Amino acid sequence: VKLEINSQMTDLIYTEKELVQSLRDYIKAEESKLAAVKSWASKLDALTRVSTSDPEGYLAHPVNAYKLMKRLNTEWSELESLVLQNPSDGFISNMSIHRQYFPDEEDETGAAKALMRLQDTYQLDSETFSRGKLPGTHSSAMLTVDDCFDMGKTAYNDADYYHAVLWMQQSLRQLDAGEEAVVSKSDILDYLSYSVYQMGDLPRAIELTRRLVAIDPSHQRAGGNLRYFERLMFKQLNELNQAYQPSSEEPIQLGTYSRPKDHLPEREAYEALCRGEGVQMVSHLFCRYQDGNRNPRLLLKPIMEEDEWDSPHIVRYLEVLSHEEIEKIKELAKPRLARATVRDPKTGVLTTANYRVSKSAWLEGEDDPVIARVNQRIEDITGLTVDTAELLQVANYGVGGQYEPHYDFSRKDEPDAFKRLGTGNRVATFLNYMSDVKAGGATVFPDFGAAIWPRKGTAVFWYNLFKSGEGDYRTRHAACPVLVGSKWVSNKWLHERGQEFRRPCGLTEVD
Repeated sequence: VKLEINSQMTDLIYTEKELVQSLRDYIKAEESKLAAVKSWASKLDALTRVSTSDPEGYLAHPVNAYKLMKRLNTEWSELESLVLQNPSDGFISNMSIHRQYFPDEEDETGAAKALMRLQDTYQLDSETFSRGKLPGTHSSAMLTVDDCFDMGKTAYNDADYYHAVLWMQQSLRQLDAGEEAVVSKSDILDYLSYSVYQMGDLPRAIELTRRLVAIDPSHQRAGGNLRYFERLMFKQLNELNQAYQPSSEEPIQLGTYSRPKDHLPEREAYEALCRGEGVQMVSHLFCRYQDGNRNPRLLLKPIMEEDEWDSPHIVRYLEVLSHEEIEKIKELAKPRLARATVRDPKTGVLTTANYRVSKSAWLEGEDDPVIARVNQRIEDITGLTVDTAELLQVANYGVGGQYEPHYDFSRKDEPDAFKRLGTGNRVATFLNYMSDVKAGGATVFPDFGAAIWPRKGTAVFWYNLFKSGEGDYRTRHAACPVLVGSKWVSNKWLHERGQEFRRPCGLTEVD
């Protein structure tokens, strides 16, 4: 999606409001034009009734003769230009000015796919989505029969028959409940039956196609499909020596078919953690006041440190950023936010990818005293130098925004990842949470089952490398898709150079 559902989209809300006003103005102009034309018509109606009742007698009066000439010469032409006037011009030109900022086809399908990603991750059936019953919300955002049909069609066109079935079924359910719709029942059944067939459920495909033929006997494909499905069915039954079992009457729900596997081996574990399931707990976690090894800036007000995980050690710091600092960072980042990119491991080229959907911006200490102060604070708390760190990266994950499991450090198979920086590998990650998230948006570590939930003003910190410089492969982590709300984070990637005396080598490879 070029258009991430976040700060940029708020502009579109106001654009839409403006267009509605413009439409209202157009309606007003059109109505007053019509009123003027109507009053001409009634006036002329009365006139022609009199004139045609006795044309000779009428014209015998010189004033009437003059007025007829005048009417036909000038007044009818005026009327003609009134009718030719187009009150829609203002509205149309307003539309074309704004249209350049409108989302396009790619944005719309991107948004539909984001909904399906949320549906999978948080195991929400289409009904929950369509009726807007999301955790932490009390709004009545509803999808219509046609919306559900369009969702299904987006999936279908992507050859994603699993989601096509779920959304076509929901569209049908709402239509059968008596909701108004533009789309016809036979269109829905057409897509649904074929998608069900693609999911390998022949009995149900046959039952749905029979319903389609019953509604629309002249349907071009339905008859042929039905004969084909039935032949296939009986061929299978003969081979297995079984009797025909009519399809289940139960509507298709989330667990009816299993979702096809994809590129992520740990998909199930990762999504379960995002839902807060399968989170492993460590019993002996402590909290402490941390003064950064008697750092003068932390002596009077030490930072509160809580253990989130024991091995690898992940800690959370409390009250790292104030509300004012967060607002300032967001304000600096907003104009620079651009769709986050990822490096293609084969070509090294930066591109956008579906597994990382967020907007990010890079801020440097020179941009504002607040950034310099945050950098200094990270150095004080961690005891590591920020001289060799990357700039502060600010990211905004809108609804559906996510970053699938990844490592922050570069692995053996991509030795050149940070070569141009000349500062070695990313030794540690310092991640600030700059907003609370209503639902979703956890940071999860699938390898050992930790889930860390965003809490505004707190930060989490972990080392990506052992003291020997070897990568700690347990630190593979992900940003779960945001279900409701908007998630703002900023992170600092600290590099190896400059830490030689601040974090000296250990005695073994895995210290």
